[in-house]
Amino acid sequence: MKYFYGEFNGSEFPTPDKLFGFDQLMQFIMQYGEQALKAIQEMLNDDQNPEQSEMLEKLLEEGMLDKDAKGRLRLTPKSVGRMQRKALMEVFANLRQGQREGHEKVTPGQGGERVEGTKPYQYGDPVSELDLHQTIHNAMNRQGRGARGQGRGNASPSLAPPIRFSEHDFELHLHEGMTSCSTVVLLDLSGSMMRYGRFMAAKRVAMAMQALVRGRFPQDSIDFVGFYSGAKRIPEIALPLVMPKPVTIYDYQVRMRVAIDQLDRAPQHFTNLHMGLQLARRILRKRTSENKQIFIVTDG
Repeated sequence: MKYFYGEFNGSEFPTPDKLFGFDQLMQFIMQYGEQALKAIQEMLNDDQNPEQSEMLEKLLEEGMLDKDAKGRLRLTPKSVGRMQRKALMEVFANLRQGQREGHEKVTPGQGGERVEGTKPYQYGDPVSELDLHQTIHNAMNRQGRGARGQGRGNASPSLAPPIRFSEHDFELHLHEGMTSCSTVVLLDLSGSMMRYGRFMAAKRVAMAMQALVRGRFPQDSIDFVGFYSGAKRIPEIALPLVMPKPVTIYDYQVRMRVAIDQLDRAPQHFTNLHMGLQLARRILRKRTSENKQIFIVTDG
């Protein structure tokens, strides 16, 4: 066990409920991954600290933690969702307040919210979005029954000829254009990411992206791939637990050649971005979105 000493700043010591609250535990899990869950499991089974065990049992009852078939603790979708939202708030916590709402760009299309303006009808457009007022206006102008026809006060409405419509008269409401996007985030899991809190910051941004896509763009897809000496796909619920690979070789220069099928026998803390990009492209090939993109989070 390691001890660290520092000058007392006069603040009161945290009570057990503050020390073992949900946010504190989730921060602990984000920082240490699977090792944190094992430590929490030991606290849960520790009979000498009943207060800690009761608080952890409360998290189990609230559905923030769960146990698998072997009795090991695991995160639940509810807790992961809360961690994602917290990460999103932390990422955008220092933004300055603007004068406008949001930063959206409206482009004409189908499926989005209705916006101001109309467009001429084209074959295949939904007739349900027909702007009747503008369509009638176009037909009356084409037949010469606009402002001149309205000035004839003696004309009887019953004697007015019927309005005949042409396909060129039809106009439709405009809507915000809607599109979909598939994103793959490549997370560097090499040993150097453990230094200076790099991976903690990278993981926080990744979880913030999860929360943003799930809450704001549910039609989009987002996948995560970790790359190290190899590459693997990271399930959404496992993202808070993933950690960089521990460094096992400290030589200044290492030359190594390993067959792909024997990659798990080699040291895992190196940086194989090429394999990560290959896996990301394979994932995107299966997506049907109009837009596809890859984000790479690495220390270079």
